[in-house]
Amino acid sequence: MKNSKISLREAAIVLIVALAIMGTGVIGLHLSPQVPVLLAITVVIFWAKLTGFNWNEINAGIKDGIDRGIIPIVIFILIGAMISTWIAAGTIPTLMVIGFKAISAQWFLPTVFLVCSLVGAAVGSCFTVVSTVGIAFFGIGVTMNFNPALVAGAIVAGGVFGDKLSPLSETNNLAAAVVDTDLFDHMKTILWSTLPAATISTIAFGALGMGHNHADMAKINTTVAALSNDFHISIISLIPIILVFVCAGFKMAAIPTMLLNIFISAGMMFINTPGLNITKASNIITNGFVAKTSNSEVNLLLSRGGIVSMMPTVALIVLTLSLGGLLVHFGLIGAIMTPLASHLNSPAKLVTAALGACIGVNIFVGEQFLSIILPGRAFKKTFNNGGLASRALGRVLEDGGTVLNYLVPWGVGGVFIANTLGVPTIQYLPFVFFSLLCPVFSLLSGFTGIGLKKTATDDVKKEHRVIATQN
Repeated sequence: MKNSKISLREAAIVLIVALAIMGTGVIGLHLSPQVPVLLAITVVIFWAKLTGFNWNEINAGIKDGIDRGIIPIVIFILIGAMISTWIAAGTIPTLMVIGFKAISAQWFLPTVFLVCSLVGAAVGSCFTVVSTVGIAFFGIGVTMNFNPALVAGAIVAGGVFGDKLSPLSETNNLAAAVVDTDLFDHMKTILWSTLPAATISTIAFGALGMGHNHADMAKINTTVAALSNDFHISIISLIPIILVFVCAGFKMAAIPTMLLNIFISAGMMFINTPGLNITKASNIITNGFVAKTSNSEVNLLLSRGGIVSMMPTVALIVLTLSLGGLLVHFGLIGAIMTPLASHLNSPAKLVTAALGACIGVNIFVGEQFLSIILPGRAFKKTFNNGGLASRALGRVLEDGGTVLNYLVPWGVGGVFIANTLGVPTIQYLPFVFFSLLCPVFSLLSGFTGIGLKKTATDDVKKEHRVIATQN
């Protein structure tokens, strides 16, 4: 066991080497992220052995990392099953047909952003948005000849914004708990970043959609005909998505919501598909739905889903979490953040450093929750000593942690989006305006003081709560 403290320089060298390996592999060489992450893990383990860590500690680090991701991994597996059953039950095809008839090409992108925001606010999960209405919108956008990366960017941006508007959001609740503030106070505070970012995003998507005044109606009509001929297009087919909102209203957890949805969708599959038996239904849930319409583009769009389709995502998440667990367990992340947090004496420096820490954890660890927890613990005391309220730190944790995880190619969010929509993270990243803008508005707040809550604000609120309770 290593007893000596890891120096800032040593930690920085290891992290830079790991980042260089992953960045060069994924961005420079366009490799699938699994191999570069695996190589980074190898380098970290090699360093650990050289510096005196034993295999029990290495195994503990890997285990600690993976333990945090067990529930998300189960959720992703269920999402794979839900996607295939939604397609087979006619839910996603019905959403596509409705979209083709109701949405003009000119306003398609801002509509996607706003609708995904509303669904995200209702269900509190960007992952759910992307894997349900997101797939339908993606199919519509590709058929309308929009850049797939642009459509994916609008879907992700809307899903993330909606997540930040929802009291059901796990990350909203986690950030509020980490900084020890009221959930709704926290949600009001992050509006200083999220509303301007959402406004600019809507305008940007509107401007980008102006060049699509004339959709290829022949292609759309052919697509609608193929969907209508081979799928059950009906309002009844929307029952699964309505069920998602109902479960959200009852604050049902993600796993039982998805299990119930898969069960209902599977039942609809049997009703809508004569001749379907248990073996075929099991194959759809396991291996995904395979579309066999007369339209090859529809077949490409709707041949997806299934538990097996999520296995590359699960593999990468396990590797990423293992790497993150090692970096945290060995104290490499703490060796960077702790000295950084202790030498800050102004709001601008505090906000900038905390944002940088959140972004760094996202890049090196790739896990949303840890991008909130680790910087939150490291900077909480420093923010209070600097006269800033806990809510100010909570907003920074969201702006630098939660919203950016979907833009990291080897991060949990980025991996999921790329696998679900079939668009590499690097391609859709420039179009997720909302996530890119939130840190910018946090920085502006830090330097100008606009919307930056001071400690006294929280103290007064706490006094009011105490008085109200006594009365």
